[in-house]
Amino acid sequence: MPGVKPKKALGQHFLTDLSVAARIAATLDDYTELPVLEVGPGMGVLTEFLLQTHPADKVTLAEIDTESVDWLKSHLPQPQPRIVEGDFLRMDLAELFPDGEDFCVIGNYPYNISSQIFFRVLDYKDRVRCCSGMLQREVAERLAAAPGTKARGILSVLLQAWYDVEYLFTVSEKVFNPPPKVKSGVIRMVRNSVTELGCDEALFKTVVKTTFGQRRKTLRNSVRSLLPAGTVLPEGDEFANLRPEQLSVDQFIELTRRVAQLRNNKI
Repeated sequence: MPGVKPKKALGQHFLTDLSVAARIAATLDDYTELPVLEVGPGMGVLTEFLLQTHPADKVTLAEIDTESVDWLKSHLPQPQPRIVEGDFLRMDLAELFPDGEDFCVIGNYPYNISSQIFFRVLDYKDRVRCCSGMLQREVAERLAAAPGTKARGILSVLLQAWYDVEYLFTVSEKVFNPPPKVKSGVIRMVRNSVTELGCDEALFKTVVKTTFGQRRKTLRNSVRSLLPAGTVLPEGDEFANLRPEQLSVDQFIELTRRVAQLRNNKI
């Protein structure tokens, strides 16, 4: 395929199936009034479909690869979207969208940094109305995993606290150049109505990360490190013998409240 040479160090796998690109772009059809940030556009296969439904002046492309930036500038139709060269993970998105308006994020995300990308989206959860795109299937399934499933993990809970996450469809490895060794999955996350968790948000994150970091342990044992010496979840506590993947977001919020109470010796 002529054009930009895929770079392994950047995790580049360029999508070659236009029908898949069209389906991914369509995940933002309900948000044509909002600015869109595409992460890692490469040679603009997804970009061209976005420009069919979104005005060019509302589309921003974040691309770290200089060769891809040059390609986009010389091949995208006029009027062109804004192209920002740099590392998405280091960008100040509030500076990119300084008017305080909500925006959407989309992309064919590099496998090697996809989790970091979604942690970054969480930093701007009050402004990112919708985030969709393609990533490694196992990671996509993890983000959308329901309570009680083995795929459920840290990002499952942290994202689902603020977003309705939906796994949309699977993409064959055969529609990329070069083909990755795994299949891909497309997800869409839509901001829910939650404005406050009803617990200490920093402690909530700590509880989620700590318990999944010891996911083979019951919660009674995995939260010990968060409590004063000699303090444990009381006997008979409904969470004591559960493991983290079994809990819903609301249950993690309640567990966080209990950890906070135990820290303050109120139980």
